[in-house]
Order: sequence, then structure tokens, then C-alpha cells
Amino acid sequence: MGILQKIQPFVQSVAEAIAAALKLEVEIVDNNLLRVAGTGRLRLELGLRQKRGFVNRYVLKEGKPFIISDPGRHSLCEACELKGNCYYLAGLFSPIIADGDTIGLISLVSFTEEQRKALLADYEQLQSFVTKMAELLAAKAKQEAMFQNLMITSNNLRTIINSVQEGIVAVDAQGLITHFNPAAARVFRVSPDEVINRQVKAIFPKLLICQVIKKNRQLLEQVVTHKRGKTEIQLLSSAFPIRVNDQLVGAVESFRLVSDMQRVASRFALPDINTRFDEILGTSVQIKQLKDKAQKVAANDSTVLIEGESGTGKELFAQAIHTASPRASKPFVAINCSAIPDALLESELFGYEEGAFTGAKHGGKLGKFELAQGGTIFLDEIAEMPLYLQAKLLRVLQEKKIERVGGIKEVSLDIRVIAATNKNLDLMVTRGEFREDLYYRLNVIPLTLPPLRERTGDIPLLLDFFLKKFNFLMNKEYRGFTPEAMKLLLSYPWTGNIRELQNAVEYACNLETGELISLESLPYRIKRFQPGKMELDVLGVRLNEKIKEIERQILVEALESYKSNNKSNSTPSQVKEEIAKALGISRATIYRKLKEYGLECF
Repeated sequence: MGILQKIQPFVQSVAEAIAAALKLEVEIVDNNLLRVAGTGRLRLELGLRQKRGFVNRYVLKEGKPFIISDPGRHSLCEACELKGNCYYLAGLFSPIIADGDTIGLISLVSFTEEQRKALLADYEQLQSFVTKMAELLAAKAKQEAMFQNLMITSNNLRTIINSVQEGIVAVDAQGLITHFNPAAARVFRVSPDEVINRQVKAIFPKLLICQVIKKNRQLLEQVVTHKRGKTEIQLLSSAFPIRVNDQLVGAVESFRLVSDMQRVASRFALPDINTRFDEILGTSVQIKQLKDKAQKVAANDSTVLIEGESGTGKELFAQAIHTASPRASKPFVAINCSAIPDALLESELFGYEEGAFTGAKHGGKLGKFELAQGGTIFLDEIAEMPLYLQAKLLRVLQEKKIERVGGIKEVSLDIRVIAATNKNLDLMVTRGEFREDLYYRLNVIPLTLPPLRERTGDIPLLLDFFLKKFNFLMNKEYRGFTPEAMKLLLSYPWTGNIRELQNAVEYACNLETGELISLESLPYRIKRFQPGKMELDVLGVRLNEKIKEIERQILVEALESYKSNNKSNSTPSQVKEEIAKALGISRATIYRKLKEYGLECF
């Protein structure tokens, strides 16, 4: 539908006004020669398209006023079937131009000789008047076009706002709610009709737009706690002022439930955890017993402590426990306590509020515990956690609540905790390196994974699994291992356990040129291994640990002796230097050893 048709009642009123003023008949057509308005006999043909209209076509094309005094005889009428017999006696035509485009025209026509004389006698003034009327119609058409565009834009925006998952609330400069989308209605469990045109402060006093209206500045990514009936909900919100010519005319806020964001984070930001117990390879008695025990404890929320050497599959067991638990549909969040600097570990675990420290993000950040809400958090290498954080973790386990760094509000948790270590925590407790109370909180269900050298019967199964894996990844077709290679692999102590075995198979698959993996393709550390020395190597590891234990005890006794025999106000540096002299080691060595064993001067 053309723009003139959309304002047809107005166009008709203009046509009638012109006819009444000039005593001439008026016809107004659009740029498709469709009759939009008319007076007298011309009104009978409204809505019909002109069949001939040769003069009208010319005016629409040229975009200039035109007068014809001899219709039917003018050169423009040559092709017309009414040539020489036109029912018009004279006509004045004026284009309607909006934004440079001809959208229609106004025709003044005479059907009587009297009308013809009047039209031709005063055509210049008539032309000026009709041009003004054409400008009026053009202005109205532009106004209508703008209104239509605004309506389309408004409807598009409304559809977009109503379809997004974020809750959106808009207010005017006085704080009256002007828009409340369906997502916001779901979050607050109220209908838009209940809140539209009401004061936002009276209904939602914690919304950021209350501050934005007052301070005229934006607020980004704030975690805000709201009351919803008898419960509390947390929203991550951003709010912006709406300004026109630097004047505040309103504000808009978008938000999402923190719990929804945690669920999304678990789907996309976190790995897809679905390891099952039947996917953990091993037919040895130890592994079967461990899987049976872990399967039983998976159904409950008791804390599990998984101990075992590096590479024995501690995280796989943690994942399998999670998958077999009622929390399987919720997040599994793993964090390696040794991989993150001490200064950052607290904020990684518990999150932080905006402004908690230099460089903190706007709106703060959720920690791993909150990301694991409803699911399982896996604390790998828990023995590396600093003592001061162990105290905070103990409180979290006891109270099921956390407090973000820089925050003052506690966040309730509903999670299961699984911890893992490759250290002897019992010994660390004796040494004072790990909190005893935390140890018993974590060690409710202990699972000790055997090293690979204690379940050699599983080695062929693991070798076959990894060979198939790398055959697929590398597009190879190795059929197995030579007898010599298999014999060596079965006798090798695998101090790096399954991870080292996987590494060895991948290495060999890159180098082997035959159909079977041979001795020559194995890593050098394995090829040079002599089976008769295995016990000595294992004993060497134990002896090294014993030496470290004795070394630490000597340092502890030296510190205590210096403390009891020296009453002066010596600085820590002086104390370290004196102890180094007494023990016959360098100053650099005493610094390194004290740091290694976590000892401090008094």
C-alpha cells in the first residue's frame, strides 16, 4: 500500500477543500496512478487505477507542474483512445514530492466551459495554491512514513526485548516502570500489568535503575540480592541511563539470575564430564574393589579423599563418582591447587567482589565453588593449599557457605567436595604442614589408587587401549607390540603411572615404521631400563623421602634451639645466617631449605 493510501482520509479532505475553494473538480492519484481522492464525478472511481492517464504519467516522470488547455489534441494525447474526444476541457497538474521522490499528483480539471475559462484565466495563482496543497500532502506523507517507521522499529524492539532471556526493566525520568519484559516477569514472578506505571523504588528497591535515575550514570555487571517472597535471589545486572539532548529521560536495566549463569557456565565454559566407572580400565582385584567402593559412596554426599601417585587416574575416579551421583546433571568443576599462585588461589576458589583489589573486574567474579553450585567441586593436589586457606576451606565445609573476597555477604552452597593428593597427608599432619581438622573433614571416604607397578596385569589392557586411540588419531594401523617390547613394558616400574604409559605409546606411534611397536621405538628412559634394578629404584625414591624428612627435622630443631638460647632481638636474616653457620651450609641454601619445608624464623 502506497503512503498516500495510508493517509487517504486526510488526502480526501484536502481534495474537497481545494474543490470548495476553487470551484473545480479535483483528483489525486499516487505514483501508480491509483485514484486516492476525488470530488464530483471523479469520486466514483476512487480505488481504481487510471487506464490512460498519459498526462499524469508525464508529470510523475518529470516531477514538474503542467497545464493542458486542449486535452485530446495535445501531443501527449496522441496514443490515447480518447484523442480528440477527451471529457476534460482543461487541466492543471502538480506533483507531490517528498524527499525528492514523486509520490503522486494533484489534478485540477474542468468539465464545463465556465470551469475551463476560470482555470486558464488564473492558472498561475491556481498553480501556486495547488503547489502549497501538494507540499501539505507531502509533509503529511513524510510524517506518516516516519510514524510507520517508528512503529516498525518499536515493534521490532519490543519483539526483541520480549524474546531475550535477560530480564529487562525500563523506567521514565520519574522512576515509573514503562516496560517489564516476560523474562523479568519470570524472575520476579509478577505479571507486567502489576508493575507497569508504578514506582520502581516501591516494588523493586534493589534494582540498579533506582541508583541510575538518582546519579545519572551507568552501573555495570553488579551482583545484587533481591527479595522474592520469603526467599532471596541473586541477579547479575547492568543499568544504563537514557538521555535525549543530554537530558535524563529514563533508564533501562538488564539482568540474569546468577544461578542460570552458573548453569550456562557449566554447559559451555566447563568440560563435559560423563566418565563412567565402566570406562575406567582395569581388571585387577584392586581396581575392581575400588570401583565397587566408589560406586557405593557416589549415591551420597560424603566428602571423598582420593590418594595416589601422579598419573594413577584420580580425576577420572572423581568424575566417575560425580557421573554416578544424583548430582550428575549439575556442574563438575575441577581446580588444581598447585597450578595457581597462592595470592590468586583464594579468589579463584571463592570469587571476589568489584573493587576487592587492584585489577578486579567490574561486578566481581564467581569462584569455582559458586560455579559448582548444585554439583561437585574437585580439589586436586589439596596438599599444596596454603595453611591460611586451609582454615577458610574448613569453615566452608562445616557451614556450607562462602564469602567472596572483599564481600560481606555469605553465599549458601549446595555442593559435594572431592579432594585428591599425591602426598602423604597423614605425615603432613604430623609435621604440621596440613591442618588435622581439615584432614578429617576431607578424609571421610578415603580411596587409595594403586600405582601401575602394583597392578601389572592391567598393563596389556591399557597398552591396547592407547594403541587404538593413537591409531585413530594418527591414522595408523599398528597391530600390537613385539614380544620384546611387551616384556620390557610389563617389567618397567612406571613411576609416572598411566600418564607415563600413555606418553610412551604416543611416542612409539610417532616413530615406529613396522606393523608392531618394537623396542627401538620406545622412549630412551624405558629402553635403558634394566628390570633387575627396579627394587633399587623404588627404594631410592623411599630413601630420598626419608632424607628429606630427617633434613626438615634438623632445621626444626635448629630453629627451636636458637629461639631458646638467644634472647636478643635478632632479625630473621641474622637468625638464618647464624643457623647456616652452625649447620655448615651457605646462606642461600638455608633460605632455600626453609622455603622448601615451609619453615619460618620467629
